[in-house]
Amino acid sequence: MHLSTGFLCGSLSLSLSTIPSLTTIYPPPFIYDTIIRTQNMSNHENGLPEDKPWPELKLPELLSSETLRGLHAAIESDWDFLRRSACQTAAGRALWKSVIHDPLAELFAGETYLKNIYEKIIKDRVNNAREISGVILAVRTLWFDSKLEAALSSFDGGGAQVVLLGAGMDARSHRLSCLKESSVFEIDFPDVLHAKATIIEAAMNSTDEHHHSIMTAKSLTRVAADLTEDNWIEKLQISGFEPNKSTVWILEGILYYLTHTNAMKVLKIIAEKCNLTNTVLLADFMNKQATTLSSSTFHFFCDWPDELLPSLGFADVKLSQIGDPDAHFGLLQDPLNLFNKLRSLPRSVQTHPDDGTPCGRLYLLQASGSPNQKSS
Repeated sequence: MHLSTGFLCGSLSLSLSTIPSLTTIYPPPFIYDTIIRTQNMSNHENGLPEDKPWPELKLPELLSSETLRGLHAAIESDWDFLRRSACQTAAGRALWKSVIHDPLAELFAGETYLKNIYEKIIKDRVNNAREISGVILAVRTLWFDSKLEAALSSFDGGGAQVVLLGAGMDARSHRLSCLKESSVFEIDFPDVLHAKATIIEAAMNSTDEHHHSIMTAKSLTRVAADLTEDNWIEKLQISGFEPNKSTVWILEGILYYLTHTNAMKVLKIIAEKCNLTNTVLLADFMNKQATTLSSSTFHFFCDWPDELLPSLGFADVKLSQIGDPDAHFGLLQDPLNLFNKLRSLPRSVQTHPDDGTPCGRLYLLQASGSPNQKSS
């Protein structure tokens, strides 16, 4: 399928020689944070209040066990960037525990990523950065949490399915009570799912009750599959997914790693479900300027996802930007932080008129459809 150029969706071949190493350390939200810190330094009101110290990093004893120490050593040496980003994201959630309750996150993250990001947070606060490392990830996590809960409550009768594509070290099935009537399916690479299961088992067998996480979902099924292969939907259905049952699909931090072809295939498969049942898609998209942060890592972009999704068959589409009323959560109060400044500019603007920096945007999309609805 060829899209009109108005959507500006595709793969990118540009590169930025000034920041080639960032993606070897941080997933997308932390790359944004790293760039922003060099641009915005000032007294701020983001994250914790300026006079309140950041909680001290205390590593759980379980991370020093032979099982988890060996597992995280293998992750750091053997996994590629995409797989490692799951642990890096978990580290961000663990360190923003003032707003995200996720007892498993620090175990999923591992010592190295916890220490690296903690040091960045402390440095940001010392330097009076307008945005603290991980704030975007915290906002994104809370946005997905809130929209998932709202979507599930909108379905008559409850009990909708929830599918997390590229689930990584996501722990929603263990921390969100709104999933109590839902069957949850997590799709990811086999080694990622195996590592995740190993960590959860170690947590449940430990003497530290803080990590004895009880599953809050009605059921959880892990599906080993590669989204770049055409058989992932078949594997999902073999695992018990019911195509005619109301479903929420979550694509958090995954689309921009895919090629244009693979990303569009995934979106079209989900959109086709609108013809069968009540379907909700929650996803984040990068615009073209954001993918230039690392063209070797990020491929798929879309400047106008709120036009793309209706063209695929979704009837109701809502777009939010970081800092919008529903994507704020009291963590981005400074009107001069980069995200609030970006929101004041037309989305068609590619470079900021004040300093010439790229207007890299992360869009948060909620889309829905059903057999009784037609896209406009």
